[in-house]
Amino acid sequence: MDQRRVARVAEAVREELSQIIGFEMKDPRLAGVTIAEVRVTPDGREAHVRVMLFGSPEEQKTALEGLQHAKGHLRHEIGGRMELRHVPELFFETDTGTEAATRVEELLRRVRKNRRELQ
Repeated sequence: MDQRRVARVAEAVREELSQIIGFEMKDPRLAGVTIAEVRVTPDGREAHVRVMLFGSPEEQKTALEGLQHAKGHLRHEIGGRMELRHVPELFFETDTGTEAATRVEELLRRVRKNRRELQ
C-alpha cells in the first residue's frame, strides 16, 4: 500500500476501535481505555494500537488484559465494518503522554455527563 492509503486505513481503524471500545463493548475493564494512535504496517497486516489507560496501575493492568482478551472480537468487528483485503492483527501498546491523557479524560467526563443528561 502507498503511504497515503496506509494513513487512511490507520485513521479508519482508530475511529472504528474508538467507537467499538467506547460505546459498544460492555466490558467494565475497558472503561478507562482511549485509543491514542494506530500505526498500520505498509503491507496492512499489522496495526500497532497505542492506548491511553486511566486509573490506578492495577486498573491499567486490568484494562490492558481486557484489550488482549477482546483482540479477536475487535479484529472481527473491524473486518465486518471495513472493506480490507487483510484485516490487520492488533497489537496494543500503552501511551504514556500525561498531558494528552489528562485532556482526554476531561473530554470523556464531559461526554459521559452529556449522555446522562440526554437519557
